[in-house]
Amino acid sequence: MTSRIEIIRELCDAYGVSGHESNVRKLYERYLTPVSERVERDNMGSVVGVKTGDASGPRVLIAGHLDEIGLMVSHITNSGFLKFQTLGGWWSQVMLSQRVVVQTRKGEVIGVTGSKPPHILPASERNKVVEIKDIFIDIGASSKEEAEEMGVRLGDPIVPWSPFTQMANSKLYMGKALDNRLGCATALEVLRDLQSEMHPNVVYAGATVQEEVGLRGARTLVNKIQPDIAIALDVGVAGDTPGISEDQRGYLADVGKGPLIMLYDASMIPNTRFRDFVLDTASDAGIPVQLETMAGGGTDAGQFHLYGAGVPSIAIGHATRYIHSHNAVFHQDDFDNGVRLVVELVKRLDTTVVKEIQEW
Repeated sequence: MTSRIEIIRELCDAYGVSGHESNVRKLYERYLTPVSERVERDNMGSVVGVKTGDASGPRVLIAGHLDEIGLMVSHITNSGFLKFQTLGGWWSQVMLSQRVVVQTRKGEVIGVTGSKPPHILPASERNKVVEIKDIFIDIGASSKEEAEEMGVRLGDPIVPWSPFTQMANSKLYMGKALDNRLGCATALEVLRDLQSEMHPNVVYAGATVQEEVGLRGARTLVNKIQPDIAIALDVGVAGDTPGISEDQRGYLADVGKGPLIMLYDASMIPNTRFRDFVLDTASDAGIPVQLETMAGGGTDAGQFHLYGAGVPSIAIGHATRYIHSHNAVFHQDDFDNGVRLVVELVKRLDTTVVKEIQEW
């Protein structure tokens, strides 16, 4: 059986920016199929595996999201450089001098992000942050025609290039797309762990598409599955790096101290009974958890909880450093404990519990 870390590695190294998730989805389906009674997909590309414990029990949706932040070719200059549209939220300061892969009809083309060199800028401009509109991609072409001969077309996806890497601390790993292949891998591992467990419900576990551009796949997947209760699996902002004040650390989670429960974000306030049920379950099972609030951003739970007359939902995640960049960092213990927590929740979400949560 492939190890958890190898699965995360393979998922993270796969390419799948928002709207272009088919390659990583096919890879993910290969892992879902052996641990699922069947695999279901919506017409957007979101995918889940199904595991029935009690066919008359509640329908439980558990999902990460397949897409990663990236770029899309929007213009080819006469001299062969590429301009781009961002896909998902980028901070310009993490974009410069980074390798990227342009996925063209003729194959992959490597490139590097660039801007005007600081050596030729006046002092007043040198101290300013380079704006995204002023960044370009160099693929080694000398003309627009040469770039097109390489296969580049407008609309081609551009993916960060950053191989998954184990750090000197053997439980810390670095790579691209941890937001949110970690959530996808968590959903998969929950299905794997449930193979020998009884559970009083029907589990739909998998991943959505186009989360980074507006929680779009979550909207279609929840309509297809029609769950009674839902868990979004994502990442959170780690608060354990230099420069973060004590006040800020108070509402951010630390790497290595357990999965996080999102108490608030811009897309959802979780059902309070469901929140308390998660916290009580973690305590009963001896699983360390952390609490986090985030004024901006959101997760797929922001769409799940609005389906129909309402679906009690919560976001569970992993504290991750440097998200929305080429190189994010997570701790293996957080991942393992996140899987344990979700498995425990599934084993306890019977008809009575879900009804009580719904009637809060």
